[in-house]
This record gives sequence, C-alpha cells and structure tokens, in this order.
Amino acid sequence: MKFFRLLTPFLLTIVAVLCFAPAAWAFCGFYVAKADTKLYNKASQVVIARDEERTVLTMANDFQGEVKDFAIVVPVPTVLQKEQVRVTEPKIIERLDAFSAPRLVEYFDSDPCAVTDSVNLPAAAPRSRAVSQEAEKTSDRSLGVTVEARFNVGEYDIVILSAKESGGLETWLKRNGYKIPRGAKQLLKPYIRSSMKFFVAKVNLDKFEKSGYQFLRPLQISYQSPKFMLPIRLGMINATTEQDLIVYILSPQGQAEITNYRTVKIPSNTNIPLFVKDEFGEFYKSMFQTVYTKEDRKVGFLEYAWDMSSCDPCSADPLTQDELKQAGVFWLDDNSGSNLPASPSFRRPSPKNNVFISRLHVRYSRDKFPEDLIFQQTANSESFQGRYVLQHPFQGELKCQAGREYKQSLPKRFEQEAQTLAKLTNWNIQDIRNKMKLSIGNLTYSWWDNLLSWVGLY
Repeated sequence: MKFFRLLTPFLLTIVAVLCFAPAAWAFCGFYVAKADTKLYNKASQVVIARDEERTVLTMANDFQGEVKDFAIVVPVPTVLQKEQVRVTEPKIIERLDAFSAPRLVEYFDSDPCAVTDSVNLPAAAPRSRAVSQEAEKTSDRSLGVTVEARFNVGEYDIVILSAKESGGLETWLKRNGYKIPRGAKQLLKPYIRSSMKFFVAKVNLDKFEKSGYQFLRPLQISYQSPKFMLPIRLGMINATTEQDLIVYILSPQGQAEITNYRTVKIPSNTNIPLFVKDEFGEFYKSMFQTVYTKEDRKVGFLEYAWDMSSCDPCSADPLTQDELKQAGVFWLDDNSGSNLPASPSFRRPSPKNNVFISRLHVRYSRDKFPEDLIFQQTANSESFQGRYVLQHPFQGELKCQAGREYKQSLPKRFEQEAQTLAKLTNWNIQDIRNKMKLSIGNLTYSWWDNLLSWVGLY
C-alpha cells in the first residue's frame, strides 16, 4: 500500500497546491483566498495546547510511501503511559489551519458622489520475537537502553525508551527494525544528556488493515513538564532543503512566542494590486521568502493571534468546544478535565473557558536553527492576522467635485500598490505595472485610458 497520508511533525510532506476558500462576507469586504499549509510541499504541523506545565501535543504531517516503512522517534520530557497517548482525526488540524491562515480580502470603493458619513475603505487590521524477553532485556541493558513502556494505540505500536548514550540507542533502534538515517547518533546526544525519553512509534499493519482507514491518523500525547519546547533537530537529519513548520499554540492566556529565536509579525494590512487575486499563493510564498531572507533566516513569524471565542472577520467558523477538546484543550469549563489522560501527573485544572490561538511559522535549516524551539506564554491578548487587501475602484459615473478629486487620486494609489508589492515580494516593478495595466484595462471607464497614462502603465 502506497501513499498513505500521515500526520506527524518531523517527516516529509506531499506536494500540494493552493486551495481557494469560498468567498465569505465580512465587514464591508469578503475573503477570496487564504495562504494555508497546502502552499508548502514540506510543511509540518504541530498543535500544542498548554496551560501552566500541562501540555497536549498533536503531531501532524504528510507522509508518502509504504505504510510499513513509517516510524517516528520523538524526544519527550517524561515517560508516557498508554493513557497519555491517543490518535485523533486530521480534520482538527485542517480546521485550525483554515481558521488562522493568512488571507486575502476584497473591498469595493463606494460612490464618492453619494452623500454618506464615511467612505467604504478597508477596516484596520484586526487584531514473532526472535529472542526471549529476558534475553532481550539483557541485550537492552548492555546497550544502555531501557524500555520504560510498551503499548498499542490505534494503528500504532509504541515504545517509550530511555538511554544512557546515543550509540546504544541507535543500535537498539536498528536491531528492532527501525530505519535510522545516518547522522542520528550525533543528534540524539543532547537529548540523552538532558535526560529526555524517546517516544517511538511504528505502524501495526494488522491493526491498520482492520481499522478501515485509508490514512494514518495524527498522534496526540499528553504530559506535564516545565519544559515548553518542540524538538526539531531530528527532523533535519535527512533534510536537503529548508523546511516549513506551522505551530498552533492554544493557551488560556494570550500570545505565545519563541524565546530562543526572535518572533516577528508577518507583514500585514497592506493594499496590493488587483491581479494578485489570481496569484495569491505565489504572492504569499514570495513575500514570506523575502521577509525571511531579510531577517537572516533565523526568526519565527507570527501569522495569526486571536481569542477563539470569536473572530471579526472570520475566514472559517471558530472551532466548537468539542473540536477544541479534540485539539487537546483540557481546561474548558464544560466537564473541565474530562478529556485529560488518566495519569497522576495531570491534575484537574481550575475552571477556565478562554482559548487563545497563536499561529507561528518557522522556516528552518540546520545552520540557522541549531537549537530546538523553546516557547513561552504571555499575557498579550492583542489580535493580529496576516491580511492583504484588494481595493476595487468605483466604476460608476463621477460628475461631482468629490468624484473628480477621487479620480485624480487613483494614479497615485495604484502606483503605491505597485511599489508595495515590489517591496514585499522583490518582484520586478515594471512587470507588476504591466500586469496592473491588463487587470485595470478590463474595467469599463470612459476616462480609463487617460488614467492609465497618468499612472505610467501605458
């Protein structure tokens, strides 16, 4: 069986293309596209729901290949029991992506000759075991490896390991049928030195066949630890290019940020030319690469931050309480703590009902991100989203003085949009002007040819 869709955070992803969202009306404008994770062909997704020292981590990605070849090794801060591991549905990751993705919004100028209190301008950016078990244990001890737990969850066989040295752990994994890439030994060392454990999962083929699923589901783990971090170094072993990582952090407080690398906001709330409506995917990728390069390729970007109890505007409906619980949120008032793992390390949290989402986008490589990501929660509840505006000119007759002034203001506005787009994407300014000429030329203005000559597009 080939090409099963797997959602886990440190493996290769399938090539995908941009999907456009259905138009949805919002504050005098409507959304026409979003920059979701389908833009990237190597984009891992991770959901972290955290309150105080309690964490629920959902690992999501896309995997191509024989399902029998799938296995992951993830460093974790504590020994996990079966009750702390479960599988969930990929739909939850898709919902978070749709809700928080940077988006393109469209507005239409009102008639400047109409008597109104305000002009319809864009709103401000919202905020069979081969040996006996005893012989196996003896062999494990000789390698300095201890099997702390072994169990099955859904279609996965899971082992929790501790190790004294990386060479022994590498040997154990190979002896037990795990295909470990070259270079793993060196990258495993720092995790062993910091006494971390290793969550190792592979597919139980019989259970997978009986399950009836056509894809491998996301794995979700729950634990308590003061360490608020995400291991990314093991994901770089086989990497030949930069990789994208989208982290959705759910918190009862406010924005989350990376502490060992700078966290900066993605450029937002800018007016760009109308033709970008048909090229939004390429626009966002170019813009992200431009600002990523400008920041010396070693920052994390905030793409969205919002209280999930509401949104204005919404490109997708906010997640329901049931969906939030599936995403790992355990502190909701409704049956608070009911979906926590039956583990003594997870006590019932105090009643809370708020959920704040931070969407962080990290493009990382071995030389620019030598450390795992360390996060912190903040009390900052300011709303933010990556948002880009198409502003359509009014197309009716303009016979009043305000209309004539409006018409005269358009060339400067169009040129500013062209300059903004060039700065954001590093695209050639003359190519941008030529594309603007084609898109604007489709509009039926009796005075349009003169306007185009004023703005320098002819």
